[in-house]
Amino acid sequence: MRTLYAAMRDRLRCYASDESEPGGMSHASTRLEGHRIECLAASRAAPERVFVGTFEDGLYRTRGQATEPGEREFERLETDFVSEAVTALAVSPRDPNVVYAGTEPSRVYRSADGGDTWTHLEGLTDLPSADEWAFPPRPHTHHVRWLEVDPFDPDRLYVGIEAGAFVLSPDGGETWRDRPEGSRRDNHTLATHGDREGRIYTAAGDGYAVSDDGGDSWRRPQDGLGHTYCWGLAVDPADPDAVIVSSASGARTAHTAERADSHVYRRLGDEPWERLEGRGLPTGKGVVRAVFETTDANGVVYALHNRGLFRSEDFGDSWDAIDTGWGEGLEAQAPCGLVALSD
Repeated sequence: MRTLYAAMRDRLRCYASDESEPGGMSHASTRLEGHRIECLAASRAAPERVFVGTFEDGLYRTRGQATEPGEREFERLETDFVSEAVTALAVSPRDPNVVYAGTEPSRVYRSADGGDTWTHLEGLTDLPSADEWAFPPRPHTHHVRWLEVDPFDPDRLYVGIEAGAFVLSPDGGETWRDRPEGSRRDNHTLATHGDREGRIYTAAGDGYAVSDDGGDSWRRPQDGLGHTYCWGLAVDPADPDAVIVSSASGARTAHTAERADSHVYRRLGDEPWERLEGRGLPTGKGVVRAVFETTDANGVVYALHNRGLFRSEDFGDSWDAIDTGWGEGLEAQAPCGLVALSD
């Protein structure tokens, strides 16, 4: 049994998925309804603990045992963050007790006890580029959009600022490196791969990029990528050179259903990007940018957007809808995150 946590803008949908049948699902529930959800994170090493960041009410974490798959309750954590807007979360792949949180305005915090206590990692906003950071809908401020911990070096932390910079820390937040050569400015999703040391990927508002030296320098393979405002990103667990992204022509057609026109592209090795159409995953007019999640299974990837939750077993060649009883209210929302865990 696999539990899927799908974060939409005003609620968290929780699904128990029977993977013996395509689209199989035995149970669904809703949590944190009415909250403005920004992000979520969990560790496969500790699937009982899921973190959710909200914009107006801080950080939440699961508590107690599940009465049914996906039926865990959430409790609000007391923190001393700079604001209640928790915009990014990450759990260390080496130690599920090590959790990172990012906020608006841009700050990064670290917990070594599973979220009970937090330490501010100082110095981020002292970087030279910080005066240029600004989030266009709220240009007086900015936020941490993504946090990623290196699977080979747990002290190496990657941070995407929306909008303004990719920064990294080689030493757990003691020092920061600002805007490495070739890095993107408007990073939305970062990813690493457990079989490729030094590899990091970004889906950014100013395009896709990939690094092979832990973020110190970047390449920008764009051939075939017809829509370069990138948002979601996933890498095949079996192949660090197989990548899927969601993208649009710009922010205007990415996030709002009434004017959305988003697409999904896949890149295999050094081949040009291929737009995935007619594969069972809705794209195009009325479809907001998708977010993705992989599992430990080779080729398996989930996609979430305003038309529902979908699963592919061949890394995007074909997709099956997971029967979630998708409501009309969800068709107007953009997703904020997706986590797949085995119970």
